[in-house]
Amino acid sequence: MSSIVNGAGKVVDFVDQRITASNWLKRNIRKVFPDHWSFLLGEIALFSFIMILLSGVFLTLWFKPSMAHIAYEGAYLPMRDVGMSEAYATTLELSFEVRGGLLMRQVHHWGALIFLAAMSAHMLRVFFTGAFRKPREINWLIGVTLLVLGVAAGFTGYSLPDDLLSGTGLRIIEGGMLAIPIIGTYASSFLFGGEYPGDDIIARLYPMHILLIPGLILALVTAHLMILWYQKHTHWGGPGKTNHNVAGAPFYPIYVAKAGGFQFIVMGVIVLLAATIQINPVWLWGPYDPSVVSAGTQPDWYVGFLDGALRVMPAWEFYVFDHPVSLSVLIPAILLPGIILTPLALYPWLEQKATGDTREHHLLDRPRNVPVRTGIGVAFIVFYVLLWIAGGNDFFATILEIPVNWITWFIRIGIFVLPPLAFIATKRICLGLQRRDRDKVMHGRETGIVMVSPDGEFSELHAPLTQSQAYELTWHERQLPSDPGPATDANGIPNPNYRSKRVQARLSRFYFGDVVQKPTVEELEAAHHNGHGSDSAHRDELPSGQQ
Repeated sequence: MSSIVNGAGKVVDFVDQRITASNWLKRNIRKVFPDHWSFLLGEIALFSFIMILLSGVFLTLWFKPSMAHIAYEGAYLPMRDVGMSEAYATTLELSFEVRGGLLMRQVHHWGALIFLAAMSAHMLRVFFTGAFRKPREINWLIGVTLLVLGVAAGFTGYSLPDDLLSGTGLRIIEGGMLAIPIIGTYASSFLFGGEYPGDDIIARLYPMHILLIPGLILALVTAHLMILWYQKHTHWGGPGKTNHNVAGAPFYPIYVAKAGGFQFIVMGVIVLLAATIQINPVWLWGPYDPSVVSAGTQPDWYVGFLDGALRVMPAWEFYVFDHPVSLSVLIPAILLPGIILTPLALYPWLEQKATGDTREHHLLDRPRNVPVRTGIGVAFIVFYVLLWIAGGNDFFATILEIPVNWITWFIRIGIFVLPPLAFIATKRICLGLQRRDRDKVMHGRETGIVMVSPDGEFSELHAPLTQSQAYELTWHERQLPSDPGPATDANGIPNPNYRSKRVQARLSRFYFGDVVQKPTVEELEAAHHNGHGSDSAHRDELPSGQQ
């Protein structure tokens, strides 16, 4: 045993003398990571991606990405002697003849669904808490790109079995490409290798699914983690937490042990789902036939909103020089993703421009303290969910026993009415929570004890907050709208930037004009002087520098 230890020590010493690895380890092994549960969402995405890679390697050994037509002679008797592509036949072989093949197929599919769900939840957490602000704009762009690549990876993999359901999805993609003016037919012919469905689409999607897209995802995940490591982690405010430090547990051994255990939990849940809940039973759909469309089919959840947009879009079409322009397909299939992704990717700079805040931020916002941003996020979620419901309008019509056209018209009207209402309601809720926090700091928390004064007046007894509790409610900065300043200086010379400053000030008032500011020390003393708690108990409860 001692010889092994001595040998290992010599190897470590040899490496350290040449690349000084010990200095790097000493500097980084004690790096601090926050321990709040919300930071685990990104880890769920990472660990599920690892499961996707491992199960994908297994599936690659048996799957044949060929559209060559054969007669099935495998073990699944209902399909015996049925004509199909080699891709579909090898998918059946994986499901019924390869030991563990069906489990690996389902692990791969469930892992993809959880990967995208975890990424979406992680990005929502980043958005609502303001973790995208300077200096993390690049990581936000990487996150948006990873989300797009995840959808692309999921859709290409979903299409590979060449079953009736996946073929219908490819047909929708082909229809969207054909709706693109001028270049649509050329793009479709290039992708499918001629007239749809062609003979090449599976062979072309296969290297994209197993090599190109995973490689890009792996590279961007690596870049994301390197930037995160360099910039340090964001964390929630509280006692002892500032923009200049990170409070939490060291990377080794605590974070490594926690992350390692959590990795096994995530992987175990994916395997449990795969082993107990059936997903995408391709043998029930049958091989793809361009002349057949199955009823009651819905895509995976992450592309359901695009299918929903196609279902609720009116049949609008016009002609330009005798050439049709089908807005009913062009808008939902081609333009809508760009309409969603462009402001999503640019939002850090849009908010920075609106608020005029160009400082670095390492403390997270409580969503209630930025009502407009929170309202925008909830409005987008409502918009997305409405389109997602539209993607299953036939399913909901069957379950609710109402005409499918009722659901379609509800969605058509709702996507214009409900998101603004959700924004207004969310903003009002946030302002109400801010008022409650302000009252709690000024007057203490309600105890439920009602006192009767000698002259018969009823009043509720309020208990003073501790200094730690008051700090948690008041550590955030005061958010005041910006002032454009005078149109001219003291010498009467016009300010050349005054017009842009006025626009920025209006946007700033939109963001911060209604915010309920935390109380100042003077306001606290006045409230306590009027009998709302003990002045000595509250005088120092606001954090220094934020009064």
